[in-house]
Amino acid sequence: MKESKFQGDLVKEIKERLPGAIVTKLDAKHIQGIPDLLILYNDRWGTLECKKDEYEMTHPRKNQPYYVDLMNKMSFSAFIFPGNKEEVLNDLQRALESGR
Repeated sequence: MKESKFQGDLVKEIKERLPGAIVTKLDAKHIQGIPDLLILYNDRWGTLECKKDEYEMTHPRKNQPYYVDLMNKMSFSAFIFPGNKEEVLNDLQRALESGR
C-alpha cells in the first residue's frame, strides 16, 4: 500500500473515531522531520508520522524520531503503519479524549 493511500484512509478513520477533530497535514519542507499529521481535538492535540510498512517505520528519516519523541512528551505523538494502526489509534483516542 502506498503511504499516501494509507494516510488518506487514516485521516478518515481518525475523523470517525474523534468526531469534530481537525486533521491536517504538516509540511516537512518547512521543518525537516516534523510528523505528517496534526490532530486537534477539543483542547488536546497529537501528531502521527505515517509509514507504509514496518521497514520504513524502523528506518525513519533524519529528525523524525526527534520530533516524534519531543511531541510525545508534550502531548501525543507516534509512528504509525498498517501493522500497528489499531494500537496507535486506540492510544491516540485515549490520549485526546481523556488526557494521558
